[in-house]
Amino acid sequence: CGGSFSNSSGMLQSPFYPGNYPNNADCVWEIQVENNFRVMLTFRDIAMQSHRCRYDYVEVYDGPPHSSPLLGRLCSGSFPMYISSSNMMTIRFHSDSRYTFRGFQAYYSSIPADHNTTLLCLPDYMHAVVSRDYLQSQGYSAQMVTLNDSHCKPRITSREVIFNIPYNSCGTIREENNDTINYSNMIKITSSGYIIKRKKNIHLHISCKMLQNTWMQIMYVAEDTIDVNEIQFGRYDVNITFYDSSSFLWQVHDSPYYIELNQDLYLQASLHNSDPNLIVFVDTCVASPDRHDFNTLAYDIIKDGCVRDSSYTTYYSPYSHFARFKFNAFEFIRRHTLVYLQCELVVCRLGDYSSRCYRGCINRSKRDTSSVEEEVKVVVGPLQLREGDAQSRNTG
Repeated sequence: CGGSFSNSSGMLQSPFYPGNYPNNADCVWEIQVENNFRVMLTFRDIAMQSHRCRYDYVEVYDGPPHSSPLLGRLCSGSFPMYISSSNMMTIRFHSDSRYTFRGFQAYYSSIPADHNTTLLCLPDYMHAVVSRDYLQSQGYSAQMVTLNDSHCKPRITSREVIFNIPYNSCGTIREENNDTINYSNMIKITSSGYIIKRKKNIHLHISCKMLQNTWMQIMYVAEDTIDVNEIQFGRYDVNITFYDSSSFLWQVHDSPYYIELNQDLYLQASLHNSDPNLIVFVDTCVASPDRHDFNTLAYDIIKDGCVRDSSYTTYYSPYSHFARFKFNAFEFIRRHTLVYLQCELVVCRLGDYSSRCYRGCINRSKRDTSSVEEEVKVVVGPLQLREGDAQSRNTG
C-alpha cells in the first residue's frame, strides 16, 4: 500500500476498502503537484477504531512526514479538508494488531497558490520572482527591490522582478543541521525617503532546504507586513550515462545501446548542482525487460548498497558529484535481448559519515530506523544484444 502521486487530482483509500483493512498496516502516500500549486485533500469516508486515535489512524503532514508539521490525525467522526502550504503533502495510514474496520477514502486536487511571490530551487541557483503588481499595491517601485548583496542585480520585466541567486555567492548563507542543508538569502524592498520614511521596509526571506533528494523552498515576508510563505518541493537533477571504458572519457550516446553477450558496462551517475559539499551514492540498480515494471521480471545488480552481481565494481571518481561503477551484462542479457536499468541514487552532505552515502551495505529494517532518506530514481537504456550474439544464443 502507499505510493507517490504527481497528477493534479486523485483518490486514496485504505487497503481493501470498502472491506476491512488488514492488521499491522503502515502505508505512506506522497502527493507532489506542480510548482506554485497547493494540495487540497478531502475525506469522503472514515471508519476506524476510535479510542482517541491511538491504535488505528490517518495522519496528514504538510510536506514530507519527517520534517513537516502534522496537519491532523483522525480515525472517525467528521470528514475534514486539509490544504497544504506547499506543493507537497504526505498521508500516513497505520493499524495495530487488533480490530479492523472499513477504513477511509479521500480525494485530492491541486489549487493555484498566491502569485505575488514565487520561488524555485533549481540545480545551480534560487529563482525568486516578485510581482510588480504586488509591489505597486504596497506602494513600491521595481527600482526599490535589491538583494542583500546589492552587487547582484535583478532582471526587471514589465510584470516581474526576477533574481537568479547562486547557492555559493551573492550573500547566500549555507547552514547545516542533522538532516538538512539550508541555503538562505534576503530580498529587500526599501523606501526611498532619506529623512522621513512613510512606509516600512519589506524583507523577503528566501530559503531552499535540502533533505537528501528533496528541495523545500520557502519565501516569507518580515518587518510588520502580511506574512507570505512560498514553499515548494522538487528533486535533484541527477542522471546516469554509459561510457565506453574504465577511463570514463567517452560517453555512449547510442539508443538502444547494442552490447556483446559478455561485455562490461561502465556507468557514471552525475549530480548537477553548484554546491561542492554534496556527494552522490548508488544505492540500488535493477535490470528489467520492461521500463515500467522493475518488480515482476527483475535482476538485482546492487540493492540497498549490497552487491548482488559478482561483476559489480566501483571506480575512483575525482569529484564527489560523480559515482562511477561497472558490471557485466552476461547474467541478465542472456535472458532478455532488450533490458532497461533503474538505479536509485542518494545525495548526502560531503564528509557526513553518519549519512546513507557512507554506510555501504545496509538492510532495509536498519534503514527504516534511521533519519529519512529518499532516493532519486533514474531509468536508463534500453540495452540490446547485438544481432550475431542473439542468433548464436538462440541456436546454442
